Amino acid sequence: MLSPHVRANFSPEGAYLDTATYGLPPRRAFAAFTEAADEWRHGRCGFDHWDAFVGRARAAFARIAGADPADVAAGAVVSPFVGLIAAALPAGARVLAPRDEYTSVLYPLLAQAPRGVAVELVALEDLPDAIDARTDWVAFSAVQSLDGRVAPLDEIGAAAAHHGAHTLVDTTQAHGWLPLDATRFDVTVCGGYKWLLNPRGTAYMTIAAELREQVPPAAPGWYAADEPTAALYGAPLQLAPDARRYDISPAWLNWVGAVDALELIERVGVQQIHDHDVALANLLRAELGLEPSDSAIVSLPVAEESLTRLQERGVRASGRGGRVRLAFHLYNDERDVERALDALRDTRTALRPAS
Repeated sequence: MLSPHVRANFSPEGAYLDTATYGLPPRRAFAAFTEAADEWRHGRCGFDHWDAFVGRARAAFARIAGADPADVAAGAVVSPFVGLIAAALPAGARVLAPRDEYTSVLYPLLAQAPRGVAVELVALEDLPDAIDARTDWVAFSAVQSLDGRVAPLDEIGAAAAHHGAHTLVDTTQAHGWLPLDATRFDVTVCGGYKWLLNPRGTAYMTIAAELREQVPPAAPGWYAADEPTAALYGAPLQLAPDARRYDISPAWLNWVGAVDALELIERVGVQQIHDHDVALANLLRAELGLEPSDSAIVSLPVAEESLTRLQERGVRASGRGGRVRLAFHLYNDERDVERALDALRDTRTALRPAS
């Protein structure tokens, strides 16, 4: 388990087991965010002071993801990044995706149907075997939002490479607790507000350099220029030569709040966070008579009143697909597991068979 000093960076009320919905900010990150808000309130600084945090966050995310900062674009949410790839697909392209995939991944792809882009949906576990010579792209989440299943990353990557298919991976439910090298895939997209503990309104995309000429920016603004403040008016188009060409104009205060969170994850180490998070999740599973898993997320097929009882007992969790979803991160410890168990046992309902 992680040192108690790590948990001391946070201020949860009760047992917060809902990082799969949104993560909690470290105190230093929240203090930086509120200080920036106060600077905005009083007009104490120019935007260039806040803008420097975008570059710092980009660099910290790149280190966590094992990527080069030049291959990282900064955005606000995931779906516009997926939309860039979807819009660049040629007519007749074939995309494979999991059947229960999160809609921020699926919808931009499905919206290309009028152009003849076909999206085939299969079970997550069948994805590697479904990739064949007809597959152009494989799009999936590294960790499923619905139930926390970790995708067979090695098998999917190997099958895609064998058949010459490109890979698009949503790492929103993975980066921050699951060691994952983004360079193994052609494109990754990540919302920063969950396991990376950023404010909502921060997102990241990594894109292989060889794809950049095939994927034009959909809505470049001043921030997509090589030197943004030197390209505020008039032509010609002066796109950044690297992934910054996909940047959108940042909501600065969110990026101020992102840096300390990312740097804390770096200091603690993703592998250590992974071991801590999965150990807590497996402790809960063991006490409920379930098999261990490789995920920080526990999805329980329990009665609906269980979620209400958890909340009444000060345990924050979420409901997805008729199940209760609990997510463990670096501000949790064994006491949170026990509080969740007490609430679940008090419902006096047995686990339903997984469907």
